[in-house]
Order: sequence, then structure tokens, then C-alpha cells
Amino acid sequence: MQPTAGIILAVVALPFLGAAAVPLLYRVIGERTAYFAAAVAAACFALIATQFGAEGAISVRWIPALDVSLSLYVDGLALLIGFLASGVGVLIFTYSGGYMHNEPGKPRYYATLLAFMGAMLGIAFAADLIALFVFWELTSVASFILIGHYRDESGQYAARKSMFVTVSGGLFMLIGFLLLHWVALDVASVESAFRLAGEGSMLASADAMQTALREQGLLVPVLLLIGIGAAAKSAQVPLHIWLPDAMEAPTPVSAFLHSATMVKAGVYLVGRMRPLLVTDEWVLLFALLGLVTMTITAMLAVTASDIKELLAYSTASHLGLIVAGYGIASSADAHIGLLGAETGAFHVLNHALFKATLFLVAGIIAHEAGTRAIEELGGLSDDLPLTAGITVVAALGMAGVPPFNGFYSKEFLFDATYELAAHDGGLWWLLPVVAVFGSIFTFLYSIRFLMLFFGEKPEELGHVHEPPWSMRGPPLLLAVGAGIVGLGGITATAGFHLPIEEFVGRIVESSLPAGEEAHFSYHIPTTLSPPVLMSGVTVAVGAVAYPFYDGIRDGLRAVRDLGPLRPNWYYNGATALMDTNEIGPQIHNGLLRTYALWFLGGTSALALAGYVAATVSIPTFSGLTVTIPLGIVLVVAIIGAAAVTGAPSHVAGVLTLSILGFMVAIFYILADAPDLALTQLVIETLVLVIFLLVIDKLPAFYGGSKRWMLVRDGAASLAVGTTVMVTVLLSTARTPGVPSYLDHSLKSFFIERAPPPPEHGSFIIDSGGGHNIVNVILVDFRAFDTLGEISVVAMAALSIVTLIAMQQRGEI
Repeated sequence: MQPTAGIILAVVALPFLGAAAVPLLYRVIGERTAYFAAAVAAACFALIATQFGAEGAISVRWIPALDVSLSLYVDGLALLIGFLASGVGVLIFTYSGGYMHNEPGKPRYYATLLAFMGAMLGIAFAADLIALFVFWELTSVASFILIGHYRDESGQYAARKSMFVTVSGGLFMLIGFLLLHWVALDVASVESAFRLAGEGSMLASADAMQTALREQGLLVPVLLLIGIGAAAKSAQVPLHIWLPDAMEAPTPVSAFLHSATMVKAGVYLVGRMRPLLVTDEWVLLFALLGLVTMTITAMLAVTASDIKELLAYSTASHLGLIVAGYGIASSADAHIGLLGAETGAFHVLNHALFKATLFLVAGIIAHEAGTRAIEELGGLSDDLPLTAGITVVAALGMAGVPPFNGFYSKEFLFDATYELAAHDGGLWWLLPVVAVFGSIFTFLYSIRFLMLFFGEKPEELGHVHEPPWSMRGPPLLLAVGAGIVGLGGITATAGFHLPIEEFVGRIVESSLPAGEEAHFSYHIPTTLSPPVLMSGVTVAVGAVAYPFYDGIRDGLRAVRDLGPLRPNWYYNGATALMDTNEIGPQIHNGLLRTYALWFLGGTSALALAGYVAATVSIPTFSGLTVTIPLGIVLVVAIIGAAAVTGAPSHVAGVLTLSILGFMVAIFYILADAPDLALTQLVIETLVLVIFLLVIDKLPAFYGGSKRWMLVRDGAASLAVGTTVMVTVLLSTARTPGVPSYLDHSLKSFFIERAPPPPEHGSFIIDSGGGHNIVNVILVDFRAFDTLGEISVVAMAALSIVTLIAMQQRGEI
């Protein structure tokens, strides 16, 4: 069944439209905006449900000149992320109706959360690299706003850190995408070099793409670049440092972004790229990265003193489990690759169910008990019996205790690591050992969270009230979902299989090579096997170690607090270095010439380096003649430009510089371009007058420039001039994408396309329809540029008017 284009486009667009409507709606319905947002999410969920069973791509033309389309793709993995983003979104918005009562900035909160949901749905269904990157970065921007929602110092620190890590990772990923695009251009079976999924895409030609990548020596660089992007978004070691600080966000944000959706973007990318890039190098990178992250962050979760901090490190740990699952494969045994894909796909679902539940439980505890400190909590089951029952289901699922849902996907991980080690031997036996070792710490912190509801209640805590149903209902529904998945393992043992198995099977197939099928099933094991033994060791050792939890925690804290081992040591050290050493004062010294030098010099260096790397050649000149009048104009212009450097004052410098501008106007006249000459004269006159008015308020002349500064400024000026000259010569000599009958000449293109064609209908689409080529360029070919320039001028004018008004009122 093919997906319906209108429905998929509506799924992606609806949250953004809802976000745009929130500010106005909030003025009318107030805090009930939460339920409007929940309705938008529910509508998206319902639309996605209509596509269940569909598979295929849809495409909408986006940038025709570059053959770029907005391509969306539907398969099992896309549907899973879509269901999580919209389904969990319904519950989060409903929960927010109670949690965010009397909180500040609710219009901004709901609008941004809806925009985030739209971006996440865009990631889920994106079938081309450009759309995937755009939606990817939108999630980072939305996360930045939501983490810093309260606008306090700690929230702003956390927001900056998350933005820095995730956006930087996204830029590495973008370079990887560009390399993939470059390689795809030479693969004949890839119809569109931007298309990731669907017919004629990179995934459809995975073998040819792998061969081309390896032949060009780009396989490992692409793996590393995409791996950095995925690791940054999914908080993999050592890029996990942003996630615990992100808990400064309101709890519903933590439950939505940092457990069920945004952090899943990275593992989604790994799962999506798996059929394209799975090789021995892939296994080495992602299997080790995932298991190391799973273990280290599980140990850090044990050291946590705050319940949301514990859940944050736990999230990174379980994301490591998913990455490790997707990373496990074998070119010699397809069954090992199948086990790895089943691990990753199944745990994406299981983790979202139990972790979103626990984050909402943490919100209930903080909201009603007034504290998130682990040492100040205990015995909450007497006051919060329903919440305690919810926590039992979710926490034991997180611990991997049978028959709760997390147990089954962890069994798949144990099975996959054991089979890989048994097949390849040697150091690969470390994989099952590390998997069990990390799982023991997972068991420990899961039971510690559960024990917040049992044991002795601190006297200082007092009576804790039950929250409203708007806060109890969402975690209850999620816990029921987790319970149903766990129950499915019991019923499967008796021969009754739930439909969830078919759905997970379709998710698994999304991460397998084209043509491979997955007949997924799970059940309570009834015979002794290596994975069962590994689970038994995990639970037994964890149960024996739990009475010594405090000692283990203190020991791990002592190790964690050792200099370079501290989670934020590198980030804080680097930012402090930038604040305290000589780099900052040299760059940010308050002088405009310094800022201009760094910006223009850097731009010129990058541009010229790009030209050199691309081995471009300057076009040859033919038929160039300089008449006597034109030669006089050029000589006067050169003399005027040289005279500026020796001007004794700013006024003299500006007046001398205007000579150059007026010579350009005369040049246009001699070149039979009176309209350009008139424009140049008007602009030059206005600029001259404005400069003279401003300079009147400045000192007569700064003077005193050192010789090395003059040399530096002269070199920078020469570099900028060279960059502009070379760019103009190259851009006007050849234009990629222009039809061959125009001889690839930019000049010829404008001459041919500006006038109306001899025969045309009521609408002229392929031509400008005007005889003044310059005017046609400005209002037709470069219409968006012109519109942008007008918008910038308008915004600057409004800002100036605002500043003047504020100054008159004494506000500044």
C-alpha cells in the first residue's frame, strides 16, 4: 500500500500551524491551550494511524533548479517515531495542563513544544538529506528554547550547552551528508543524489553506495561524521554531558524531548543508515560506542542525587543499548544482524514507554512533594498509591526484570552480543561481559528509583497529596502500554501472539538490507540459554549488591569527581579558558575594525581556499578593448582609491572615496547602462551625505596607527578585493544548471530570458516579461533577494524608530 501524500504532508505541517495559532488562542482560552495542543497531537496520531501498513515515498518539488524535492518516506521505523512523537505528545500536552498551572510563559511553551513535535515528525518521515538536516536542526532550536524556559542562570547554562553540543554534532552530520551526496552523483542507480529512502535512492542502491564509498576512501569518514551527529543528539559518551543539565527544563519537556522523542533522533539516524553503511567498521564503531555509553552512564546514574538527574543518565544508558543493538551485525551471519536490528527496534519502543512514564512520575513527585532530592524522599506509596503502582511497572521494566517490557529487548541485546562473540571470538567476548556489567548498574538505579515509594518515609516530607487526573492519567496510560508489551511475552509462551509483534517486525525490516524479511516474536524463555544466564547473573548480582547501594554510590562519586573524569570537566574548562585567557580580549575588543577584519578575513580565506581546492581557473578575456574615455575614468578611479589611504581626516577620506563611486557611475554611462548610472549616482550621493552627517559627531581623525596595523589592514583589503574579483569572474562566466542552448553563460541567460517570448499566454512563467534587463533581474530573477533586502531595511528602520522612542522616554 502506497502512502497518501496529502495525509503525510498534513501530519508534518499541522503542528507548525498549531504553533502559529497558539499566541492568539491563548488570549481566548488561556490555560486550556494545553488541550488544544493535545488535540493537534491527537489529530496527527490519527492521521499517521491511517497509514499503518503503507510503505513508499512521496515527493513535492522544493528547489527545482537544483533538482531538490521535499521527499517523505513511510515505513515501519518512520511510523514508530511518528507514533511516539504524536502519541506521547497527546499525553504530554494533557499532563502539562496540570503541571504548568500558574507557570510563566505558557504561550511560548506550548507553541515551541508544538513546533518541536512538527520537527520530530519531519525527521521521522524525511526521505532526503536536506529535509532531514533542516528538521534535525529545528529540534535543536526548539530544545534550546524549552530547556531555558524559566530563564534562570542554570537553565540558560543548560540551554547553551545543549545547543552547542547538538548543533555542532549536526554540522558534522551535514558534512557526512554532503559526502554521501557527492558519492551518490557517481552511482548510476541513484536517481536523486539527495534521496535517502525510496525508489532510486541511496538505500535502494546500498551495495553500490558502499562500494563507491570504499573505493573513494570515504566510508570511514562518513561513518565518523554521521556517528558524531547521532552521538551528539542521543547523548552518547563523550557527548552525553548536555543531557543531565537539560533537566532544568519543565518535567513535561524532559519526558517528551529527553526520553521519548528528541534523543531518539540520533538512534533513528543510526537505524535508518544501517542498511546503507553496515560494514565491519560500522560494527566496531557503533557496537563499542553503545556499550561504553550504556555502562558509563549507568554508573553515573547511580551517583545521582536528583531523581531527574538519575533518569537523564539512565536515558543516555538505554540509548547506548539501542545504539549497540543497531551496531551489531556480521557479514558472515545474517542472523546476528537480525538480532541486532531486533534489539534496537524493540528497545526504542520499550524505552519510550517506561522512561516517559518515569519522567512523568518524577514530575508528580517534584510537584506534590516539593523536592527532587533522592535522600529526602521515601515511603511515598502511602500517599500516592496509584503512582506507586505505575512506578512498579515502569521501574522494573527499566531494570530488565521479567516479565516486564524492558526485559525482552535486553534479552535480544544479550543474545546478539553472545552470538557475535561466539562467531568472531577474541576480544569480541568483551561485548557480552560489558553488556552484563552495565546492566547490573541499570538494575541498581532502577530499584533505587522504585524505593522512593517504599521503605521509611522522612518526617520532614509530611503528607503528599495526589495530583489531579490530568497528571495521573498520562503516566497511567503509558504504564498500561508497557504492561501490555510485557504481557505479550507471557501470552506468546502460551501460543497467543499480540499484533505488536507484526508492527515491531516492520520496524526491524527498516534496518535490514533491502529484500530481507523479519519474522519478529518474543516470549518468556522456558529453557536455559546464554542470554537467560546473562539476565540471571544481572538480576542476582544486582539484588546482592543493592543493600550496599550507598557505598557503591559514594565510591563511584569519588571516582567521578577526579579532575578529567568529571562529566563537565572538558566543557567547563574550555568555556572558562575562552573567558579568562587572551583569546577573548583579542577578538572581542570593542573595535569595529577588529570585528570586520576577522569576519571579512575569514570569509575571504575560506572562499579562496575553496577555489584552490576545487582547482578553478580564471576565465580568459576576449574582445576586451579600452577606449580613451574609459581609460581616463579608470585612471581617475585608481587615483581616487589610492588617495583615500593618505587622507588627513575622515571627511577628506569620504570625499575622496566618493570620487571612485562617481567614476563607477560614469563607467556605466560609457557602457550604455544609464539606469545603472542613475542608481549609482543616487546611492553614492545619499551615502556621501549620510557619512558626512555621522562623521560630524566623530573625532576629526583617529590617527596613530602602527605600521604593522597598516600592513595588516592593507593585506586584508587586498584579500577581500581578490575574493570579490575572482567570485564575480567565476560566477558570471558559468552557471551550473542553465540549458546548453544558452551556452552556460549568465549574461546570455538574462538576455534570452528577460524579454517576453514572441508567443505566450496570459501567464509568463519561463521568462521575465520585461525589456529592462536590470529591472527584471531585481524584481523577477532575484525577487526573493530584493524582498529580503527590503525586509532588512524595514526592520532596521523599525529598530531605529524604537530606539529613538525609548531614548526619548528615558528607557535607555
